[in-house]
Amino acid sequence: MERLRGWPVTLTEGSVGLRPLRHRDAAVWRELRVRNADWLRPWEPTNPETPLFRSGLGPYVSMVHTMRREARQGLALPWVVTHEDDFVGQLTIGAIVWGSARSAQIGYWVDKQVAGRGVIPTAVALAVDHCFFTVGLHRLEANIRPENTASRRVVEKLGFREEGIRRRHLHIDGAWRDHICYALTVEDVPGGLRARWLADRKQAFPRHT
Repeated sequence: MERLRGWPVTLTEGSVGLRPLRHRDAAVWRELRVRNADWLRPWEPTNPETPLFRSGLGPYVSMVHTMRREARQGLALPWVVTHEDDFVGQLTIGAIVWGSARSAQIGYWVDKQVAGRGVIPTAVALAVDHCFFTVGLHRLEANIRPENTASRRVVEKLGFREEGIRRRHLHIDGAWRDHICYALTVEDVPGGLRARWLADRKQAFPRHT
């Protein structure tokens, strides 16, 4: 297909942002991945092309090249997650299928030091709205290990629908692991997910918004 509509793009909401990957992010990416190794290892797929926690810069450079190529091909939207302009994680819309499906999968990780502050839910809401209303996707899935309660809370707070178990769905931390499939379609968020999330958050924490 031609160049992916709405990419590259930077999105922001308050102190949270999404921006494309850059080669010069390599050093901070390495530091975050090494420091968060124990925090992330149980949840992330094993991928020989991008080893998760090596201390070198090679895996990052390889990942950037791969994701930029997939973005050019209309197969992925790879973002850095920022908080107060600092690199704190990644969010990728991947496995994009066009044609009659117009679907994709969403994956994310965040620095443990900023977990629980609403950074990832806000980033996911921004990405979902962009995918539905600018890129033109119809369905987004998040597949999460049942034991990953923190990640499940993210999508549950945002109103993703639980659609069942995918048995031995991905190879993670040495074995094939079951995942719960969560999903949203554009019909589920006619007014946008960002607006709904901010309204829900304001109602829950009126003095902090």
